[in-house]
Amino acid sequence: MKLSVLSFPLFFFALFTYSQTSESDYIQVLGIVQDAGYPHIGCEKDCCKAVSPGDYFVSCLGLVDKTNNKRYLFDATPDIHNQLNLLEKFSDANLVDGIFLTHAHIGHYTGLMYLGREGLGGKNIMVYALKRMSKFLTKNGPWDQLVKLNNISIQTISNKEFVKLSENIFVIPIRVPHRDEYSETVGYKIIGKSKKVLFIPDIDKWDEWKKSIIEEVKLVDYAFIDGTFYNGTELNRDMREIPHPSIEETLQLFSNQPVAERNKIYFIHINHTNPILTNKNGIRDLVEGLGFNIAQRGLKFKLD
Repeated sequence: MKLSVLSFPLFFFALFTYSQTSESDYIQVLGIVQDAGYPHIGCEKDCCKAVSPGDYFVSCLGLVDKTNNKRYLFDATPDIHNQLNLLEKFSDANLVDGIFLTHAHIGHYTGLMYLGREGLGGKNIMVYALKRMSKFLTKNGPWDQLVKLNNISIQTISNKEFVKLSENIFVIPIRVPHRDEYSETVGYKIIGKSKKVLFIPDIDKWDEWKKSIIEEVKLVDYAFIDGTFYNGTELNRDMREIPHPSIEETLQLFSNQPVAERNKIYFIHINHTNPILTNKNGIRDLVEGLGFNIAQRGLKFKLD
């Protein structure tokens, strides 16, 4: 790989610059790991031995609309009860004003269970999903009970169509290729007053997408994208069954792009075996030294 290593990783600059939000609308990272969490169930390897439960949450973004005292989630993970506690609270606000779902894999929608009779007992919490995902929730238990009891209210949205949350905040769902056993899969573009965010935690391969990830990153200020595996050799499995763009592939794809473009990228949805979590063999240092970033829980990014 012919990328030059930077003497000072821009991650630290981004952390310092964008963590302070004051009265701005903002995005907050609420979790960074793959669906089944970290430490991973049944894992006895070194990658999980030194990790304590609660250190990491499953991949999720929060959106805080400071102007209107509203809070939104992008994906409903099994850690939703803890993740909502991380988001800024407003005295007169609902626990959550809306949830945008990406697809029907376990780490991305099963947190809805906490909104039902055995948990929050929510009242018409807005859940945004594309047509097939909406049908999955209304036709299959136990999710259909959430609908019947009016714990959630499903808002069916369409690919590439704007969802207006406020005068300054819009959300656009974007279809991506993935293992769509039960629903379609989408990423989201979040548009604030002056900043734009891309969120694609799951995709099969960049070259299978009808869009160019390079061009899409150019159109936004921050891009939280699939970083599940480092190079696909971490697991003793047929990776054709669980395709993802490896971090190495993404690094190579952006090798000729300016550092400013690379620095927009934050890898998220990271598998427990991925060496960027532990910096095994200096992999994390390498990735950050090349101008890319690894998402970290708690990071905040202004939208205005």
